[in-house]
Amino acid sequence: MFSRDTWREIFITLRKNKLRTFLSGFTVSLGILIFITLYGMGNGLINTFDEFFSQDATNVLYVFPGRTTMPYKGYKSNRTIEFDNTDLEDIKKNFPMFLEHLSPRIFRSALVKYKEESNNYTTIGVDWGQQFAEKTIMMKGRYLNQMDVEDKTRNAVIGRLVEIDLFGTENAIGKYIDVGGSVFKVIGVFQDDGGDNEERQIYIPYTTRQLIEKNTDEIGQIVVQFKPELGYTGAMALERNLERYMKDKKFIHPDDRNAIFIRNVTDNLKQNQDFAGVLQMIVTIVAFGTIIAGIIGISNIMVFVVKERTKEIGIRKAIGATPRSVINTILLESVFITTVSGFVGMLIGIGLLRSLGDSLADDYFITNPYISTGVAVFATVLLIVFGAIAGYVPARRAARIKPIVALRDE
Repeated sequence: MFSRDTWREIFITLRKNKLRTFLSGFTVSLGILIFITLYGMGNGLINTFDEFFSQDATNVLYVFPGRTTMPYKGYKSNRTIEFDNTDLEDIKKNFPMFLEHLSPRIFRSALVKYKEESNNYTTIGVDWGQQFAEKTIMMKGRYLNQMDVEDKTRNAVIGRLVEIDLFGTENAIGKYIDVGGSVFKVIGVFQDDGGDNEERQIYIPYTTRQLIEKNTDEIGQIVVQFKPELGYTGAMALERNLERYMKDKKFIHPDDRNAIFIRNVTDNLKQNQDFAGVLQMIVTIVAFGTIIAGIIGISNIMVFVVKERTKEIGIRKAIGATPRSVINTILLESVFITTVSGFVGMLIGIGLLRSLGDSLADDYFITNPYISTGVAVFATVLLIVFGAIAGYVPARRAARIKPIVALRDE
C-alpha cells in the first residue's frame, strides 16, 4: 500500500546521501548502457553481413576455370582449363531439375566512346538470366532478353555511372556507343547496390561477344542459379555433384583443387552468419557480464547502506517499527534507484545506437546497430529485479537485529 511518509523518508535519505545515491544510480545506468551498446553493435555486425550478401542472389554458384596441378588420364599437369558453350548445354541437360537460370560471363575491358566523351569500362558478355543472379535493377529501358542472345544483337545495357560519364544529362536510351571498335545500341540503364565499380560495367549478349572474337565458343565463367527450395543442404550437394561432373568432363584428377573453383554463395552466407552469430553470442555474454557487475555493485552498496543505518534501524524498531516495515523502506529505496537509473541508461543506450547509424560501417563493419525494445526492457527489468534482491538480503538481515544490539553498533 502507498505510504506518503515512507516515500518522504526515502527522498530525505537520498538527498542526505547524494554521493551514495549517485554512485548507486551510475553503476546501474552504466551496466544497462554497456549492455545495450554491445548488444546493438552485435546486431550491427549481422546487418553488415546481411547487406553484403543481399546485393546478389544467394542461390548461386559461380564456376571458375583454373589450371591443373596433377596429371590425369594421359594429360599433363599445368594445363589451362577452358569453358565453352557445350559446357552450358551439358549442365542444362544433366541438372535440369535444379536449375533456375544459367549464364556465362565473358569479361573484357574496352574503350567506350560517345561523341567527344570516352572512357575505359568493363564489358561482360552474359545471358539474359544474369539479371536475376546479380539482382540488377533497371532504371531505364530493359535488360537483355533471350532474343538478343539468340540473334546476337548489338544491344548493350549500361551502368548508371556509365551514362553519367558519357551522356551527362542526356538520355542514353536509343543512343549508339562505340565499344572497342564495335557499335552497340543502348537499350537499358541499370543501377547496382554493389557500388561504383558495378555501375561502371556494360552488359552485352555473350553470343555477340563470341561473334566479335572471330565466332569463338569460349566463355570465361559460368553462373549457376539453382532453385531456392534446395536450401543449404541441397546447394552443397549440387556444388559437389557439379564439381565432380565438370572434372570428369574436363579430365581433371578428382583431388585436383586448383583446376576448377566453385564459389557457393549459400555456403559463404551460412559461414558468415554462423560467424556473426558466434560473435553476437560472445558480445551478449560480455554484455550480461556488465549487468552482473552492476548487480554486484548494487549489492555492495546496499550492504554498506544497511551497515551505515544499523543504529537508525535499531531506533526505529525500538519505537515500534516492524521488521517488515524496515525491509520495505530499504527495499523501496533500492528499487527506486535501480528503476530510475536503469531506464535512464536504457534510453541513453538506445539513443546512442540510433545516432551512430551507419557511421561505423566503413571502419568497423557495423551497419545501423540496434536493439529491440523488448530485449532492452527485459535487460532493464532483470537488473531491477536483481537490484531488489540485492537490497532485500541485507535489509532482511538488518531487520532481524535486536534493537539493543543495533543501538550499541559503532
